[in-house]
Amino acid sequence: MNRSPALLFAFVLLAGCQTWSAKQQQTAPAAQDTPPAPAPKAAPQVYSSLSEDTVYSLLTAELAGQRNRFDIALDNYAVQAVKTQDPGVAERAFRIAEYLGADQVALQTSLIWAKNDPTNLDAQRAAAIQLARGGRYDESMVYMEKVLQGQGDTHFDFLALSAADTDQNTRDGLLKSFERLLVKYPKNSQLIFGKALLMQQDGDAKGALTLLENNPPQPGEVAPILLRARLLQVLDRGDEAVPVLEKAIKQNPDDKRLRLSYARTLVEQNRLADAKVQFAELVKQYPDDDELRYSLALVCLEGKAWDEAAGLLQELIEHGSHVDSAHLNMGRIAEERNDVDGALTQYSLVTPGNDYLPAQLRMADILVANGRAAEASKRLATERTAEPDYAVQLYLIEAEALTNSDKNDQAWQVLQKGLKAYPDDANLLYTRAMLAEKRGDLGQLEKDLRTIIAREPDNAMALNALGYTLSDRTTRYAEAKALIEKAHQINPDDPAVLDSLGWVNYRLGNLPEAERLLRQAFAAFPDHEVAAHLGEVLWAAGKQREARQVWIKALNDQPDSPILRATVLRLTGSETL
Repeated sequence: MNRSPALLFAFVLLAGCQTWSAKQQQTAPAAQDTPPAPAPKAAPQVYSSLSEDTVYSLLTAELAGQRNRFDIALDNYAVQAVKTQDPGVAERAFRIAEYLGADQVALQTSLIWAKNDPTNLDAQRAAAIQLARGGRYDESMVYMEKVLQGQGDTHFDFLALSAADTDQNTRDGLLKSFERLLVKYPKNSQLIFGKALLMQQDGDAKGALTLLENNPPQPGEVAPILLRARLLQVLDRGDEAVPVLEKAIKQNPDDKRLRLSYARTLVEQNRLADAKVQFAELVKQYPDDDELRYSLALVCLEGKAWDEAAGLLQELIEHGSHVDSAHLNMGRIAEERNDVDGALTQYSLVTPGNDYLPAQLRMADILVANGRAAEASKRLATERTAEPDYAVQLYLIEAEALTNSDKNDQAWQVLQKGLKAYPDDANLLYTRAMLAEKRGDLGQLEKDLRTIIAREPDNAMALNALGYTLSDRTTRYAEAKALIEKAHQINPDDPAVLDSLGWVNYRLGNLPEAERLLRQAFAAFPDHEVAAHLGEVLWAAGKQREARQVWIKALNDQPDSPILRATVLRLTGSETL
C-alpha cells in the first residue's frame, strides 16, 4: 500500500486521534496497481515529534476502534505511548484503557501522561487515581499534591473509595498520607472529605461525622453534606439528617443528589407522604429519568396509592424501562383490587430475570388458592420446559404453593418428581425434609438432612434444622446440641441458630444459658416461634409475668400463630392471657 505520511500526520493533528473524515478519504491518493520501485533505505521521516511508523500505527488503532477491535486499538496506543512519551498519545491510550477496564495499562499510560504534561491537572489526577487503585498510596499522594498546588478540583474521594476493599494496613497507610497533607493544607475541603470517607470505611462513623461537623463545606459543595447525612443514618440518627438535607436543598434547590438523598431519608423515616412529594418533584425536574419514576412508583405502592402507582408503572412499560418489575407490581395492584385474572395476566408477562420467580410464585399461589391447582401445575411444567435453568426453583415454587394451601400430599409428589430429575439438589432435599417433618416422617427428615450434611459439612441451615428437630421432637439432646453448636460456629449471629441453641439448652435443663441465648435471638429477630420459646423458658424460671408480656406482644403481631397458642394453652391452661 502507498502511504501518505503528510496526510496521516494531518489526520492526527486535525482530527485529534479521531476518525478520518470523509473529505480526507476522498482526497487520499488511490492505491497503484503496480508498486513503485523500492526507495533506498533511509531513516524514518519525522513529522513534528511523531515518526511515520508511529502515525501509521495510530491510524491503524483508530480504524480498529471503528471496527470494535479495541484490543488492537489499545495495544497500538499503549506501545506508541511508551515509545514516543507523547502526552497526547498517552492520554488517548489511558482513556481507552480506562474504558476497557485494563487497569495495568491505565496505570502505565497515566504515569506517562502525567510525566510528560506536568502542568496538566487532569493528567496528575489520573495518575493519582490509578496509583491509588493499585494500592500505591504514598506515590498517589505526590501527584495529588501537585493538583492541590495547582488549585484544581482534587477529588480525594476517589482515593478514599479505592481503599474500601483493601486490608487494614493499606487503609491505615492512606489515612496517614491524608493526615500529612492536612498538616500542609489544613482547610482543604477535599482532603477533609477524603479523610472522613476513610474513617467511615474504618468503622469510625462517629469520628467521621465529628470531622465533617467541625469543618463545614464550602458553598456549593454537596458531597460532604451527603456523607454527613449518611453517617447520621448509620448512627441511627436519621431524624437529624432531615434538617441537614432540608437546609442544603434551600441553598442548592436544583441539586439532584441532595433531593434524592432527602427523599430516600424520608422513606427510611417512614414519612411516605413527604417522600412522595420529593420524588414527584424530581420526576418533574427530570422527566426522562425512569429510575426516579420507578422510585416514585414504589413509594406510591408502599403508601397504597394504587391508581398513581399503576399510572407510573404503565409509563415505565411504555418507555421500555423496568418492564418486568412494572408488570410484577401491576400484578400486586391487581391482587389488592381482587382482580384475579388481571393479576395473572400481569405476572405472566414477567420474563426471566430477577422478577421472574416472584411472579411465578404469585401465579402459583393465586391458582392453587382459587382451586385451580391443576392449572398451576400445567403452567409450571410448561415453564420448566421453556426455562430449564429455573427448573429446580419452579419445582420448589409449586411445592410451596401447594403447602401454603395445606395440600401436603400433592406437594410431596411434586418434590419426589423434582428429586427424580435432580437427585443431588440440596434445596429440593431440604424442602422435602421440612415437609417430612410436617407429615411426621422424622426418619425421612433425618435421612435427607444427613445427605446434605454429608455432601456439605458446613451447611449451617441443615445442621441447625436437624439439631433443632432432634431437640424438639426426640430425646437425643446431646446429639442435637453437637449439631447446633457446629451450626453456631459457622453462623454465630444467626437468630435461628441462637433460638435452637437456647431451646436445646432448655431441654437439657440449663435454664440460665437457655434464657441468655433466647433473649439474644429474640432481640435480633422477634419472631413468634422465638417468642414461644423465650416465654416458656421464662415461665420455667419463675418469671411468669415477663413470659406473659412476651407472649402478649407476639400474639398482637401474629394472633394466628399455632406454636404460640399451643405453648400458652399448655403452660397456662388457657389461650387467653
